Amino acid sequence: MDKSIFRKRIKGLRQNLARMDCDTAWIIQPENRRYLSGFRAEDSQITESSGSLLINESQSLLATDSRYTLDAERDAVDFEVQTLKKGLMEGLPGLLKRMGTKNLGFEGDYLTWVLHRELSERLLEDSPSVRLMPLNGLVEEMREVKDEMEIGTLEESADLMSGILDEVITGLGPGMTEKQVAWQIEGLVLESRAEGLAFPSIVASGPNSALPHAVPTDRKLEKGAPVILDVGLRLNGYCSDMTRTVFLGDPSPDFIEIYRTVREAQTAALKEVRSGVMSNYPDAVAREVINDAGFGDYFGHGLGHGVGLATHERPRLSPLKPTKLKKGMVVTVEPGIYVPGKGGVRLEEMVVIEADGPRILTRAGNFYDFAS
Repeated sequence: MDKSIFRKRIKGLRQNLARMDCDTAWIIQPENRRYLSGFRAEDSQITESSGSLLINESQSLLATDSRYTLDAERDAVDFEVQTLKKGLMEGLPGLLKRMGTKNLGFEGDYLTWVLHRELSERLLEDSPSVRLMPLNGLVEEMREVKDEMEIGTLEESADLMSGILDEVITGLGPGMTEKQVAWQIEGLVLESRAEGLAFPSIVASGPNSALPHAVPTDRKLEKGAPVILDVGLRLNGYCSDMTRTVFLGDPSPDFIEIYRTVREAQTAALKEVRSGVMSNYPDAVAREVINDAGFGDYFGHGLGHGVGLATHERPRLSPLKPTKLKKGMVVTVEPGIYVPGKGGVRLEEMVVIEADGPRILTRAGNFYDFAS
């Protein structure tokens, strides 16, 4: 990866910090950390961090421990790596003094209450002049619009996942269990050049397909019943996310109607995923199609979400917190209908917004063309 991209991102962050009167940003959220520095280490859980970025007008530090020192020096070439021998809370006040920090911006959506309290107490004792202030999604907002490198990597990620899903769909047969299919997906992903799954695969058949985030079970696939496959992988840090609903044999008339409605809603919404459109509008278009068909009570989630270093990131295609869509955003379009006790259908494409509209990045599986 061209390391100059990180210098460009740091410059943008510094400009944003100046506008909000914050002199130092403290970054611990793994995707934000990787976006700004290239540091690839992941956190095993939210209470264990592999490193912190400290960025002000003239300095870029990466504070970590001895487990990650070599990784940090290899990945984050524009950062001065500081190995903290006594832990973050012991070492952070000294680093802030060295940087002349007065207003420390933290990630309010990610920092735990316990760590915030511990840091507040430590600063009160060692650096009483330092004020904590939330960054209010500053880096997440920067990540919304992807650059050419990111779009290219996301396209590769989607293409790789599409090929794997094609292979899986071709081999599906009655009697296979949801777990067996999920294991096959994971095995093919691990055998590919991907880093791994972007999220645990959803394989949901029959009545289980009425659960939008179903966990694979020992249920066997049956002829005529829907099978939802929601899958994604991570390639060079960037995620793919796609969903297909397939039938082994001929579905019932009810499921033909449900599938046709979901596909119509998706097609209508895709036409409205354009630069300058508010993010809640494509959702409203898809929701109207589903409502008009009589299934409005069975579409409970938003139409889609941004995809990048995280599977779910800004912007959201939903009725909540609308924002203006922009060229370079990569989002999913995934309407669904889920009838409790019966089953459901979801179809998901991953698209990049270009000057003349959306370009679909996912390609697996032919859609059913059920005659009206």
